[in-house]
Amino acid sequence: MIEKLRIQVSRIFVIILMVIIAVSSSAWEVEAPLFSTVLFLIAIVLVGIASLGRLWCSLYIAGYKTDSLVTEGPYSMCRNPLYFFSFLGAIGVGFASETLLIPAIMLCAFALYYPFVIKSEEAELQKLHGDKFNTYFEHVPSFFPSISKLKEPEEYIVRPVIFKRHLFDALWFIWLVGILEINEELHTLDILPTLFTIY
Repeated sequence: MIEKLRIQVSRIFVIILMVIIAVSSSAWEVEAPLFSTVLFLIAIVLVGIASLGRLWCSLYIAGYKTDSLVTEGPYSMCRNPLYFFSFLGAIGVGFASETLLIPAIMLCAFALYYPFVIKSEEAELQKLHGDKFNTYFEHVPSFFPSISKLKEPEEYIVRPVIFKRHLFDALWFIWLVGILEINEELHTLDILPTLFTIY
């Protein structure tokens, strides 16, 4: 239930933002083209890290999300690595708009919404896994990864049929950057109207 609600809220939020971006353009493109390019480069780096990170997380949780407590790989560095990489991806997509306002909105939305999601999911994990989760909770940070805690097994059984379903979600951020680039070109060609500019 919470998972479905989270996905629906995220999609509605993204659609609203995409509509805003579709009828606006970056003021930096005209006033500071070099800065605009730097923002886009930051976007590419963040989206690349986010996509690879989400794929890495998916390897570990595909098919294991509720059955067992995953504590290896990215989940040994923090309890919510999928949300951490999603956060990087969302900020990256924000920077791909070549503005500062859109990533700031993404940051605020994430900071307001996801702590509740994390708290709710961790309460569920505590019910399912009891003391095992309590120990994990005490020793592993919630959101920001601690690289020194990384533990990876020599072998890990991956469920390819389930993993393939996760590939689509992992690459969403790359596709969104592509959509933003098409949007920018449509503005340049005056196919889409620019109702306002944003910084």
